Amino acid sequence: MELLAPAGDFECLEAAIDAGADAVYFGLSLLNARRGARNFSPAELGRATELARRNGVSTHLTLNIDIAGRETGAAARLLSLARDTGVDAVIVRDWAVISLWLALNSSDSGHGPALHISTQAAITNADGVRLAREIGARRVVLARELSLEEIRGIVDASAGIEIEVFAQGALCYSVSGRCLMSSWGGGRSGNRGLCASPCRVPWAVNGAPVGSAMSMRDVAVIDRLEDLKNAGISALKIEGRLKRPEWVREAVSLYRQALGPKENPADIPSPSDENAVGRARRLAAYAGRDSTSA
Repeated sequence: MELLAPAGDFECLEAAIDAGADAVYFGLSLLNARRGARNFSPAELGRATELARRNGVSTHLTLNIDIAGRETGAAARLLSLARDTGVDAVIVRDWAVISLWLALNSSDSGHGPALHISTQAAITNADGVRLAREIGARRVVLARELSLEEIRGIVDASAGIEIEVFAQGALCYSVSGRCLMSSWGGGRSGNRGLCASPCRVPWAVNGAPVGSAMSMRDVAVIDRLEDLKNAGISALKIEGRLKRPEWVREAVSLYRQALGPKENPADIPSPSDENAVGRARRLAAYAGRDSTSA
């Protein structure tokens, strides 16, 4: 299974590479779902991609928000930039961007970046995955709300396309890609990269405080890696483009150790590896939350 790490800036990118990531994902300063991260400017993209390539790490660019009609030109330019700088894949949610990718891929004789369908597209079933495959996507990042049984069923019915799931990091109270609560309660859209995090703040019911009742635990599947491998998962994603480099390094190191070295993957440790589970829980505690394998 590929180990995919977050890179919110150059320091995090270097930490992910040093810790043994197979691939990294990052966004630019526009059209990505983590606009609160430092991110990379278009001028920095080539340097970031070259750094990863030099170290044998593939690059995934996030273009994973809803876009407005006025932004289609910018999306087309960013897709061309991704191709020109050698980005390996683009992670996309909006059908307009998918259409632009199809046009680029057609005119470029298939030499542009691969298409990965974002978890923000909220694909929760095999029919959605098959449609993604038919339009030329190489990979689908499944919605984060699925059970292991549902994931296994989707993989079994979806030959010919890679399936990616989240392994470590924050979960959202709302269904992936379908959150309207941020806009309603905070005046900013989580589907546009400006989540107001309403699920993390204290709430009251009829004037009585109920605490952060919607704050989810962080996902940590370090004790379920064998199950995910047997289910046919192609890639494990670590969430965390807003995290510090130290967190990224620890998270990638933990899963790299569990999966085995890149050059010679080892057997996945048993779920009874208390040290690994404890480290995963401490990663969640960084944000003041407990963990769950969902």
